[in-house]
Amino acid sequence: MRSRTLALLLAATLLTPVVAVAPAAAQGTLRIGMTASDIPLTTGQTDNGGEGMRFMGYTVYDALVDWDMSSAEKPSDIRPGLAASWSVDPTDKTKWTFKLRDDVTFHDGSKFDAAAVVWNLDKLLDDKAPHYDPRQSAQGRTRIPAVASYRAVDPTTLEIATKTPDATLLYQLAWIMMSSPAQWEKVGKSWEAFAKTPSGTGPWKLTSFVPRERAEMVPNTAYWNKARVPKLDKLVLVPLPEANARVAALRSGQVDWIEAPAPDAVDSLKKAGFKIVTNAYPHNWTWHLSRVEGSPWNDIRVRKAANLAIDREGMKALLGGMMIPAQGFFPPGHQWFGSPTFKIGYDPAQAKKLLAEAGYGPAKPLVTKVLISASGSGQMQPLPMNELIQQNLAEVGIKVEFQVVEWNTMINIWRAGVKHPTALGTTAMNYSYFIQDPFTGFIRFSQCNLAPPAGVNWGYYCDPEMDKLLDGIRNTFDPVEQTKVLRKTHEKMVDDALYLMVTHDVNPRAMSAKVTGFVQAQNWFQDFSPITMAK
Repeated sequence: MRSRTLALLLAATLLTPVVAVAPAAAQGTLRIGMTASDIPLTTGQTDNGGEGMRFMGYTVYDALVDWDMSSAEKPSDIRPGLAASWSVDPTDKTKWTFKLRDDVTFHDGSKFDAAAVVWNLDKLLDDKAPHYDPRQSAQGRTRIPAVASYRAVDPTTLEIATKTPDATLLYQLAWIMMSSPAQWEKVGKSWEAFAKTPSGTGPWKLTSFVPRERAEMVPNTAYWNKARVPKLDKLVLVPLPEANARVAALRSGQVDWIEAPAPDAVDSLKKAGFKIVTNAYPHNWTWHLSRVEGSPWNDIRVRKAANLAIDREGMKALLGGMMIPAQGFFPPGHQWFGSPTFKIGYDPAQAKKLLAEAGYGPAKPLVTKVLISASGSGQMQPLPMNELIQQNLAEVGIKVEFQVVEWNTMINIWRAGVKHPTALGTTAMNYSYFIQDPFTGFIRFSQCNLAPPAGVNWGYYCDPEMDKLLDGIRNTFDPVEQTKVLRKTHEKMVDDALYLMVTHDVNPRAMSAKVTGFVQAQNWFQDFSPITMAK
């Protein structure tokens, strides 16, 4: 069964013209075609999900805690960023002390210090602060729910207190980018003006951007981490949300690199001399299910039936092999996978049996509506993928109508929650998840007290047993012991079929043979500093 809405939308996007991009004047210019439909927010806390952070977060800005993106061979982990070191009070594990680097300046020349960190946290958390920014707060507040208070002890010492002991604080802080207070003052205390001439501490300086068209960056030659001073002359970002438009732009030489190439174009791109780069990726592609009163997904038989109805090998063929079929929320072999008893696979007969027990079937299908996007960060190829799921579910007795929205709109609905009017009566949303740390991979969308507006538990799922496990993650500061709790948590996620778990991405990129020096980290974010363009 094909969705008429999807068919019309796909037809429209196939006709989208490729954005004209002038040929690079310098050999050291790299032009990237993003999946986003617009340039990510430039003020510090980016929008457009993980892709926004990839291209406008960790390029122009830095966080106190950084991700090590130097290796393709092992999963990324956190490391010191603007904070050179940190410690937890052994007698009170809600108290953290951060020692900041004393040799860092913002792009405008002003000094980075503990007062600047306080200012940046205030812009997200203190709605009485003169520089509070609702738009950035919407992106950043839910990333740091553990933070209770913070203060500058001296220029290089920062203290943060958490609401309760929370071993995941460092991962939360890795999302918070530092903008220049001096630049905000200089441009008239206006975030709108700051967006046009932003100033961070990152390895790249944004020199110009035109919404929905392009953004240009040049190296920050004074960057504090000399190993990450960019080798390119310029980095150019081009929004190209439709996969075929990205492929056309790469073939024509309008860009040198594209995110998520159309699967059916991969072989021909290889034959034409383009490189296809993939790697394991801490990402899953799911449907997040509503658990409010009246949702059909409250019945575990329905949730399990949906998970057993999906032909993941068929989807792998659809995607040209560019996926890892899901056996859980985390990929098989992951250190947190554990030993769940519910075996996810393709078993339509068992799916029909479970649905019949729940009172549904071909003669009396379960009818529901699901939110999806046409493109966006980590969404892979959402239109054909969701159409395959729609067909698979119809075959066992679940009839799905799609509500298609733009990716940033989807993010806003996700933050608002399923009870909000913007959810439009849907009972699930196709939302891909960043799963490279304990907080973002488990806690933020599963804990009872993180339902909107406190967090992004979109479906209002609440289970005391799960809360006990999540509290265990937060209170276990020893990594070995924490891993044991994480495995138990994942086992419960799978055995309770909390999501429609479909696939894991391998993060394909297609690029010109001229692109050299790129190391595709096992991370949502990437380091563009080592890249050069061969002549």
